[in-house]
Order: sequence, then structure tokens, then C-alpha cells
Amino acid sequence: MDNRIAIRNLFAGYGSVRVLEDVSLDVASGQTAVLLGVNGNGKSTLIKCIMGMCKPSAGAIEAHIDGQPHDLLKLTTEEIVDLGIGLVPEGRRLFPKLTVEENLLLGAYRPAARVKRLANLDFVFETFPRLAERRRQPVALMSGGEQQMVALGRALMLEPKILIVDEPSVGLAPIFVARTIDVIDQLKRVKNLTVLMAEQNFNQAIRVADTGYVIVHGQIAFTGRSRDELNNSELIRRLYLGA
Repeated sequence: MDNRIAIRNLFAGYGSVRVLEDVSLDVASGQTAVLLGVNGNGKSTLIKCIMGMCKPSAGAIEAHIDGQPHDLLKLTTEEIVDLGIGLVPEGRRLFPKLTVEENLLLGAYRPAARVKRLANLDFVFETFPRLAERRRQPVALMSGGEQQMVALGRALMLEPKILIVDEPSVGLAPIFVARTIDVIDQLKRVKNLTVLMAEQNFNQAIRVADTGYVIVHGQIAFTGRSRDELNNSELIRRLYLGA
């Protein structure tokens, strides 16, 4: 089914501070779109706009879920999640005193997910065997990489159609960054997800990107419709590769 997001001419900020200026991008159905940019350039603000946590001053955000159009700017965050748009937030935002299993089950609160929560829990434990081993352990006692698994698993418990991942590499050792991004790519294919991933680690993100957008000072400075276009971009070479 058709599950995609289209953002058109978006302006947003906080009070008198404008963060996003005339941003347009597409997250095509069944593909991974990567939003590249260093900290402070607007990646998280754009994600907050999609999820209803920041109201733009102008522009449009439309999501097609199973082929049906929805104006996300008219919906609350809860309504957006109920459509099947899941978020893995920057910094993971877990409940540290709760166990792995308790954190995961908190993700299965929308009606479509509740009825499949046991099957989805089994899927998460199959995908992340480490979590199955530690299902009764408080997440505060886990490593950053293990906590990122919990955050991804919690989003999968939502039974999402579109998955948004904000800075999955933050706070992780390089080996865990590669593993985490590989798992996101695997989940996209197994679950037929549409993925928007905000990331500043170009070398890792480019491996799984179908399309990519570079955001600089709140504006889309470059759009790459293939990995070759992203690899050959002079802007990306300058910003990320020191060329």
C-alpha cells in the first residue's frame, strides 16, 4: 500500500526565531529518505513538525497511509501516531526504571497495535535476541546500543506504516552505529516500511539511503535522488568529507 509523506514550503521556528525556511521534501512509499545535516540546522524541528509537536507558520505536510491522504497539520500528535507514523526520538527517551519488556509494551497503545502486541513482542525479541535475554532488566542498566534496540523495538510495537528515526547514531560507539543503521534497513525491507531518518553520520546513512536531503541553516541545500548523486555531491564532500 501507498505510505508516504510530502512536505511543501514549510516555515517553522520557536517564537521569533525561525528555524526552517521554505523546506520541501518527499518520503516515497517503501523507501528510506535520509535528512543529513549537522546539529542546529533544523533536522529535529522538521521531525517535530511532522509529529505535531511544533506548529509551522506556513506550508503543508501531507501523509498518505494505505493510500488515504491526511493533512498532518490538522491533527494532534496522538492522532498522527494513531495513523501509523512511529518515531524513534533522538536520545531514545526510554523509561529507565522500567524493564525492557515494559518499555516495549508501552509502544503498543494504538488500537491496531494492541491486538498484535504479543506477536509484535515476539518479532522484536527475534530481531533483537539480546533484548529477549534481558526482558526483565531495567533499561537503565543497559548500554547505549542496547537502549537503542529498545527504542527501535518500542516503535515497532506501534505497528507503524511510516517510521521516523531521529539521529540513531547519537551516543553510540562506531560499531553500534553501523549495526543500528543496518537493522533499520533490514526492518524496512521485512516490514515494508517507509523510513525517514535524520542523521549527521554521512558515511553510515548513505549506505541505506534511497534518497537524501542536505539541510543547511534550515533550508534544503541539496537533494540527491540516488546514492550516486549523494556520493558525488560537491556540497556533501565539503560538509562531511573535508574535500
